[in-house]
Amino acid sequence: MQPQTNTGHPRRWIILGVLVISLLVVVLDNTVLNVALKTLADPEHGLGASQGELEWSINSYTLVFAGLLFTAGVLGDRYGRKRFLAIGLAIFGIASALSAYAQDPAQLIWARALMGLGGAAIMPVTLSIISNVFDPRERGRAIAIWSGSVGLAIAIGPILGGILLEHFWWGSVFLINVPVVVGGLVLVAVLVPESRDPRPGKIDIVGVALSVVGLVGLSYGIIDGGEHGFGRPVVWAAILGGLAVLAAFVAYERRIEFPSLDVRLFKVPRFAAPVALIGLVFFAALGVFFFSAFYLQLVRGYSPLETGLMLLPFAVAQLVFAPRSAAMVKKYGAKTVSGVGLAMTAVGMGGFVFLGVSTPIWVILVLFFVQGIGMANIMPPAMESIMSSLPREKAGVGSAVSNTVRQVAGALGVAVLGSVLAGVYRGEVTSAASSLPEPARDAVEESISGAYGAAQSLGPAGGAVIDAANNAFVTAMHWTAAIGATVAALGVLMVLRWMPGKADGHQFEPSPNLAEQPELAPAS
Repeated sequence: MQPQTNTGHPRRWIILGVLVISLLVVVLDNTVLNVALKTLADPEHGLGASQGELEWSINSYTLVFAGLLFTAGVLGDRYGRKRFLAIGLAIFGIASALSAYAQDPAQLIWARALMGLGGAAIMPVTLSIISNVFDPRERGRAIAIWSGSVGLAIAIGPILGGILLEHFWWGSVFLINVPVVVGGLVLVAVLVPESRDPRPGKIDIVGVALSVVGLVGLSYGIIDGGEHGFGRPVVWAAILGGLAVLAAFVAYERRIEFPSLDVRLFKVPRFAAPVALIGLVFFAALGVFFFSAFYLQLVRGYSPLETGLMLLPFAVAQLVFAPRSAAMVKKYGAKTVSGVGLAMTAVGMGGFVFLGVSTPIWVILVLFFVQGIGMANIMPPAMESIMSSLPREKAGVGSAVSNTVRQVAGALGVAVLGSVLAGVYRGEVTSAASSLPEPARDAVEESISGAYGAAQSLGPAGGAVIDAANNAFVTAMHWTAAIGATVAALGVLMVLRWMPGKADGHQFEPSPNLAEQPELAPAS
């Protein structure tokens, strides 16, 4: 029977604000980077990064982040969530400064990996603290605000990045994190209460190592294959080796008492379905965001700031609809809300299939708005379903699993869809580049950024090269968008089959195997 008194912390809403600030700095960083990709590829004003190096600048962060989330969640539960939030913010701030002053793509990739370590310490404890300080009756609303801030950061990051790139050098998109981190550290120290799991699990060092090795190997093979072709043995060795290590990781996690990824949780549909749903959405969404930045800045000729402003409809949709999603779930059920959200997301992504070199810009704005509405109504019901399937003291487990899946899926989305983009682009532009001198031909075939750079040295012939590169990129974008939309549409089928409906209630019902484990028993 539900208690009549509110069991939440007296300062819970102020604490939520501090947690949102901490979360914003983590999510903003990745989305700020989207509008800086063109600049980073510029050898004169940036670092001269190739498309593969650009993908690694994103994925070095996300893979370290994802690989260490489980361990960071366990450590936070054991040694104090407030403490780990502060440690994560400090590491994130230092790594941001190192990224800002990187001298070459390799330094940036390593600094971004260090940022992933800081982000891994921050992300899981924010949701754990929310579950600890809020009464279950208010938790859905708090998680909706938390989820909405993620979506908002995805949208306002490019706008902030555009403003910075308009007035400062490329490193400013990372350096801006430092004062935010300092402010966050002060607020955490003053306002956030310390909390721990009274029965924390052991640290799974072997599992963490296997997951990181497997994910890096798989991503390396996919990214390198997309950049240089899939006909080389080293590519398939990395892909198959990565998959084999990940399979060993799953087998190992099933046997040990305190796994970093508790695969038993996936026997509970209320937990497994929304986790898979989040993975599908972010696989598609981050891949779409990756190519849309190049489309808007190179093919359409918009500045970084103008590109960021193009995402304003997405931000508005997140602001308006994410806070209302909890009420929508209460009225219509998680299945209906998330199903409609996924369908709208698929429509928004699928619309990119019909974009051309000169499509009216209002069409793009509408697509971003539709996608924003869709994603605003996916994350909150999914996260509430995940968190309500576990007792409060195991909130870190749910947070770590869902965020790991989100990060891994996003990294694989950038890798897989980026590889599709690179492969189709190369196939389409090869004939037009065949008559060019070898250095220019290689640059044109590598990426659309390379084509624009090579065109500047070709004189009058450069215009034809740019036209060919634009058309090749748009064709590649169509294929990539179609795959992303298809992945999102598959999520609709998953929702209809496994997500709880309006009448299903919120009580966690463990499977027989799970019920035997006291650490996963529902809170009384």
